[in-house]
Amino acid sequence: MSTYNALLETTPKYTEAPLHPHHPSESSRPDSPDPVYWVTPRHLAGDDGALAERIGDTLSDLGWRMWSTSRHTLLYVSPDGLRGAEWILAAYPFELGGLPVAWQLSARPHATTAMAEWNAYFTTGVAHEALADLLMAIDAREAPDVGFEGPETVLDALSAQGWIRDVDRPRTTVMDPGFSACVSLEMLPPLIEDADPRPDLVGWQAWAEPVPGAPYLWCASFSASVPHDLVAAFASSLASPVPVPRRTVPASAEGRLTVVRRS
Repeated sequence: MSTYNALLETTPKYTEAPLHPHHPSESSRPDSPDPVYWVTPRHLAGDDGALAERIGDTLSDLGWRMWSTSRHTLLYVSPDGLRGAEWILAAYPFELGGLPVAWQLSARPHATTAMAEWNAYFTTGVAHEALADLLMAIDAREAPDVGFEGPETVLDALSAQGWIRDVDRPRTTVMDPGFSACVSLEMLPPLIEDADPRPDLVGWQAWAEPVPGAPYLWCASFSASVPHDLVAAFASSLASPVPVPRRTVPASAEGRLTVVRRS
């Protein structure tokens, strides 16, 4: 994955005030019982340690069926049998940016087709709101494997939320105003599966790096055949300025998070 260390090193912190400066672990846990922070930006808010539960609830509300597999994963399938979502963290299939992949989404053109047309992969740490919005967009499509929009759809969705196109690659890469997250059309990392067998394919990649040179907070990879409008649904939600509730926040992002209010 590409990084933008030169830009990050000269960029001031994104927000006004850090949360708790002292923390025993990666997640900051306030002293009072069950506090809720409403924080922005969403792309640095983390998954609140509840990525499996939140997405599982979304899929259940959409009517997707779920069962456990022999690999100790949880597989959800849409009512039409064309879409799938699998919680694969226990199987630990591979990593993106040094983080284990937690959710794999897929779609196939026909219920009798064994091979998925496309796949999308998400590590822990990604905001569950963005992943939930993507799943609702996937569920709403009549043909989950077909898209007619071009790459500009993704770029425009992020630009509309105030993200900035990369000066050197304005047609493929957009960054948040704090230069801590990026969505870019890149060569596919290893192990990303797609029905298109051609080599040297590109697909949308996304990641957050709150501190330059530090571990990624989360990573996502979309295979080459994922429709651009579905990636745009994820990207638009990821960049949304609407605050999200969190009981825990990533320690690496504390200096870049703004607490809108606490309840």
